[in-house]
Amino acid sequence: MSWGTELWDQFDNLEKHTQWGIDFVERYNKFVKERSEIELNYAKQIRNLSKKYQPKKNSRGEEEENKYSSCRAFLSTLNELNDYAGQHELVAENLTAQIIAELNKYTQDLKTERKSHFHDGRKAQQQIENSWKQLEACKRRFERDCKEADRAQQHFEKLDADINVTKADVEKARQQAQMRHQMATDSKNEYAAYLQKFNQEQNDHYYTTIPSIFQKIQDMEEKRIERLGESMHTFAEVDRTILPIVGKCLDGMTKAAESIEAKGDSKQVVDSYKSGFEPPGDVEFEDYGQAMKKAVSETSLSNSRGETRSEKSKKGPGKLWPFIKKNKSPKQPREPLGHRLNDLMTSKSKMHCLRSLRRGLSLKLGSGPEDFSHLPPEQRRKKLQAKIDDINKDIQKELDQRDALTKMKDVYIKNPQMGDPTSLDPRLSEIAFNVDKLQAEAQKFDGWLAEVEGRLPVKSEPSKRQSVVFETQNNAPVTNNCAQDRESSPDGSYTEESSSEPPVKAVDPEFDEFEEEETLPTIGTCKAIYPFDGTNEGTISVAEGELLYVIEEDKGDGWTRVRRNEEEEGYVPSSYVEVFLDNNTKEPWRDW
Repeated sequence: MSWGTELWDQFDNLEKHTQWGIDFVERYNKFVKERSEIELNYAKQIRNLSKKYQPKKNSRGEEEENKYSSCRAFLSTLNELNDYAGQHELVAENLTAQIIAELNKYTQDLKTERKSHFHDGRKAQQQIENSWKQLEACKRRFERDCKEADRAQQHFEKLDADINVTKADVEKARQQAQMRHQMATDSKNEYAAYLQKFNQEQNDHYYTTIPSIFQKIQDMEEKRIERLGESMHTFAEVDRTILPIVGKCLDGMTKAAESIEAKGDSKQVVDSYKSGFEPPGDVEFEDYGQAMKKAVSETSLSNSRGETRSEKSKKGPGKLWPFIKKNKSPKQPREPLGHRLNDLMTSKSKMHCLRSLRRGLSLKLGSGPEDFSHLPPEQRRKKLQAKIDDINKDIQKELDQRDALTKMKDVYIKNPQMGDPTSLDPRLSEIAFNVDKLQAEAQKFDGWLAEVEGRLPVKSEPSKRQSVVFETQNNAPVTNNCAQDRESSPDGSYTEESSSEPPVKAVDPEFDEFEEEETLPTIGTCKAIYPFDGTNEGTISVAEGELLYVIEEDKGDGWTRVRRNEEEEGYVPSSYVEVFLDNNTKEPWRDW
């Protein structure tokens, strides 16, 4: 069905319709543009969401999450979601390139083509209207000439019938009538000729020119509709092309979910937080009845002191600290030799319980100990093993570089024109120095690892001797197990509050009452480097810069026994004070 034959008289309506078609294309293009913006915003929000829940780089959180399968699965899901967002960005990009940009260009071409067609149509319409006007003019001229010829003929006939009119006037009227008749004849011929011409032009206009123009407009409109259909098809295909990748992203999420292993994560918790300490043993019965059986005289000074001591024992039989909580002790008893030997044998085991205090100081200074001594044995072993593995990798890298340079040097020796062999010596020397340094460091960490793993017999003997000594202490069995009182932080290390307690001294009531009058002599002085709040029983509070007397130096357990005056003494962390040992130092109150 052709617009030229069916809509030959609907020029204005076709003009409005084609303009509506262009507006519709622009409207659809705007729709696709907004859809593209939605895809971009959605992809951006998805990426931000994925980034928000990603573990922070070079942080403890990232290291912790890499241990568990559920966390690794979640990380894989976030990565797949990031790829999923990338597919939506690809949709927006394809919509912009394949539809929006193409439709913008096509719309401009469509407007230009439509303008050209309707310009031709208006021109043809103007021509037929001009021909019609000329035809009307010829017709009016022919009508006017006919009327003039009739009037001239009537005037001639009137003069010819009048006898009073001269012959000359009659002849003149006759000639005028003939001239008017001739003009009317000429106008008639002209009108007839132009009418034939107009009919031909009108026939060409309505059957050739206008149909041709309308056909072009129809083709243009049909092409516009087809192009719009192609864009809509592309709109769907753009989404369809990402479906395989989106499916892979979803498959990756499903695979990540299926990779979660509850048993493995449970085992990982054990590996992460296992301290390596043995559970505390049974608490042995402490017999304080022997001190009560002694016959004590009320008038005896020593007996009264022993009674006072026994009363103190009755008040706190379960406490193992040599001082009361407020650090008030007029005179401290001298510990028996067996207890001193006991402390010496157990100093190594107590060091494990006091790791947290040293860790607190190391954190205050900026970093932990190099040997990871602030960690429990099992966690320390893992850290040391990882450090050794890293050092071995560095050593292997250096050795590989050395082998490569050695081969290059051999080539230079055989072919001097390729290079100077001596130019590689500085680098080889540097590599040798680095290897020696790394090997020494590896040996150092390996020694610490051997200590933790119990491969060194020297490190494992104290625990055996400790048990022997405790067995020989009658009526005063003491169980000093660090794992019983410690509190672990999330990373397996100790907190300062849970472990910063002075070492436990085994008190024998039989010897205690006889040693009460003796006060330990000073063996030096010390200066507090850091303030220490001695809130635990057996400790003493010190201020930064305070000078104190040392009455018992550190036996390897990390504590030093100090005295402020005759009534205040207790333990302070050895790392918190600077000790100056002097055997000749005396206390001012000891002179009397």
